Amino acid sequence: MPPHFPSNPDHGPHVARPYHRHKSIHRLLGGGKAADVLLWKDRNLSAGVLAGATLIWFLFDVVEYNIVPLLCQIAIFTMLVIFIASNAAPLFDIDPPRIPQVVISEHTFREMALSIRYKLTNVVSLLYDIACGKDLKKFLLVVGSLLALSVIGGSCSFTSLLYLGFLCALTLPVLYQRYEPEVDHLVARGGEDIKKFYEKIDANLLNKIPRGPVKTKFR
Repeated sequence: MPPHFPSNPDHGPHVARPYHRHKSIHRLLGGGKAADVLLWKDRNLSAGVLAGATLIWFLFDVVEYNIVPLLCQIAIFTMLVIFIASNAAPLFDIDPPRIPQVVISEHTFREMALSIRYKLTNVVSLLYDIACGKDLKKFLLVVGSLLALSVIGGSCSFTSLLYLGFLCALTLPVLYQRYEPEVDHLVARGGEDIKKFYEKIDANLLNKIPRGPVKTKFR
C-alpha cells in the first residue's frame, strides 16, 4: 500500500499530479518491445541489453578501443568462422551454415527517414520558440539544463555520457513506476517551490527591467 502524504491546506485537499497524465508509463514509453525492455518486463532481455551496453562502454572508454579496428576484427572473426564451417561441412556430411538475409524495404527506410525529419523539425521549432523569449520560465529552464549538460559533458568522455544516459533510461522509468506516489508528491512540491521562487524573481527583478513600447504592425 503506498504511503499517505499529508495534504497542504494552501493547495487544496491533495497534491495534484505534476504531469497531468492519463496514460501508464508503459504507454508513454511507446508500449512496444522497447518499453518492455526499459521497464524490465523481460528481465533476461533487459539484463542482456544492459550487459551489451556495459561491454561496449568498457571497450571504447576503459580499454580505449577504436571503433574501426573493432569492426574489422569482428568482420574477420565472423568470416573465419563461416569459412571454417563451410569447408568442414562436407567432411562431416552436414549442411553448410546459412546466414539469414536481412533486407530493409524501401518503404520502411523512407518511413524511418520521415520520422527522424519530423522529430528534428519539431525540436528545432520548439527551441526557436523558446529562444524568442515567449516563455521566460522555459527559456531559463532550457539554458540551465544545457549548462548542466555542458558541465557534465566536459568532465567525462562522450562514450561515458552516452552510457550514463542509457543507464538513466534503463533505471529511472522502472524506479518511477515502483515509487510513483512518492515521486509525484516530491515533484509537485518542488514545482510549487520553483513557481514561488520564479514569482519572486519576476516581481522583484524582471518587472523592473524597462521595456520599450510594443510596435503594432500595419499591413
